[in-house]
Amino acid sequence: MHCVSSKHSVMMVSFCQGALLLSLAAAMAVYADMKVDCGPDFVTLMWTESRPQADTSLLRLGSCFPTSFSAGEAYFYVDLTDCNFRRLVTGDALVYSNDLTYVASADSYNLAFTHPVVCAYERPKDWYAAIYDPVFKTYSLGDLQFNIGLMNDDFSGPAESTRFPLGSIIPIMASVVQETHQPLLLLLEECVAATTPELYPESTMYPIISNKGCLLESVSSRSKFEPRQKSSEIRLSLQTFTFAMGEEVFIHCKLLAWDPNGLDSTKKACHFVEGHGWELLDNLAQSNLCDCCESKCKSRRQRSVVSEKHGMVQKAVIGPFTITDVNS
Repeated sequence: MHCVSSKHSVMMVSFCQGALLLSLAAAMAVYADMKVDCGPDFVTLMWTESRPQADTSLLRLGSCFPTSFSAGEAYFYVDLTDCNFRRLVTGDALVYSNDLTYVASADSYNLAFTHPVVCAYERPKDWYAAIYDPVFKTYSLGDLQFNIGLMNDDFSGPAESTRFPLGSIIPIMASVVQETHQPLLLLLEECVAATTPELYPESTMYPIISNKGCLLESVSSRSKFEPRQKSSEIRLSLQTFTFAMGEEVFIHCKLLAWDPNGLDSTKKACHFVEGHGWELLDNLAQSNLCDCCESKCKSRRQRSVVSEKHGMVQKAVIGPFTITDVNS
């Protein structure tokens, strides 16, 4: 059911399925019609264009391309967790905002524009715990369930505090539950620290794991991968570092579930051991797969690209937590 149909020179405020939709345009000609639905966890947007020269494929909702488009229309169906939607809590409202933009080509007679799209919902009473639980997160991807969390010192349970003195160890554990899959090996392909729960081009980031599974922090600290207890689980002891001291910190990771027998230079868990160099967590005899950690790790297998498209990769966020100065 659609919520609002508005010409661009009009400000419309309407309620839809318990959500407040604000569609605002300023100093724009009446040349298009926009219809938006604010669903419980998704947004649909239909843009109908009257200018014959306008190319609707050049419309963007945040970072997302149109789900479909034709000569006169563009349609978006997107999750609120995608497309760089911004999330804000104001009083009793949970507000998601984004921008619909038209990226005009250099030889186009049509001007570029930006059009705000905002959906506001009544904030659930347990929203903070559900969305920003700093200790433990669960993500579902098809019939796989990924978990990642901050743990206590011996990895036997969740962390009791989210404040870590500089130089101390942050125990992190990730796992994947596979009910119908063959046994899978879980890897941390990439992790970066940031001060925001979402990553934006302007975000300040601190690399932790990069280059397809190389634990960069292990080169200059006590950070390391711990021995596996099972293939579907990976444990990381991360020594705190000088980044955003006293501020909220989030760690953004890319989790990869993979065939245990299919390790290569882009599917691996490597850490640096003083006196030995780079070592492969899962088989010391194959530590040559880690040699590229000092350069650029590339795959020779087409298979790796195909498998990732079939849903073996999951992005995840841990936090917020705080790194504190031991002298303060």
